[in-house]
Amino acid sequence: MSTATPSIRHLTPPASLLLLGAAAAWVGVVLVARHMARMPGTMGIGVGPFVAVWALMMAAMMLPSVTPFASLYIRTFTDRRGQRLVALASGYLLVWTLAALPAYSLAWLADRAIGRHPAAATALAVTIFVTCGVYQLTPLKDRCLARCRSPLGFVLTLGSHRGGTRDLRAGLYHGAFCLACCWALMALLIAFGLMNLAAMIALAAIVLAEKTGPGGRRFSVAVGIAALVLAVVVVFHPHFVPGLEPTGPMTHMSLTS
Repeated sequence: MSTATPSIRHLTPPASLLLLGAAAAWVGVVLVARHMARMPGTMGIGVGPFVAVWALMMAAMMLPSVTPFASLYIRTFTDRRGQRLVALASGYLLVWTLAALPAYSLAWLADRAIGRHPAAATALAVTIFVTCGVYQLTPLKDRCLARCRSPLGFVLTLGSHRGGTRDLRAGLYHGAFCLACCWALMALLIAFGLMNLAAMIALAAIVLAEKTGPGGRRFSVAVGIAALVLAVVVVFHPHFVPGLEPTGPMTHMSLTS
């Protein structure tokens, strides 16, 4: 049985539509970022709007990396491929949307750190970078990444299942492995700023390279080492993490409201 890593170069036409969805989500992210890019932490919004913004971001950042898997998955069927693709993508994005809740908690903690003392914000930034760097080097990261890079056995197993929710369950299951693989990378958004477009593009590229590029595991280790180096950099250059810097009166209002 082949375990070759799915490539974005070999997509079925239906799965390619996910890339169009990602492109549309990026347009939405850019529009939102025009108004919120310089706001740290929770950006002064409540849980509901935060979840909506987070879901849009995850659609933009994560759909490209799941498209090769989706293409491989729907090739195992000859009927209702479009419907199956929608169900698969819905399950996958649902997992990442639910991740908005712990992300909001971390962003709320960032708000409090910024409001109390700059040293607390710096300590939080160091903690985020160290956590990401260490996790990138763990066996758990390795196992989750291996599942994402070599999913053929998983695809065939799920393809043999029956029931109207099979494709949704496949998306949920794959999304869970993807979240376990990439949660520490997404936590970096709190440090860099949730609507920091440069950081979002860089992290989306890292996720795509880890999952579909050659030498994905070696690249993942290199990213972990880089995160640990940046943890040291932040100690001496706190301005490196704009997501944990106060932005003036608007931030103060959001913290005290």
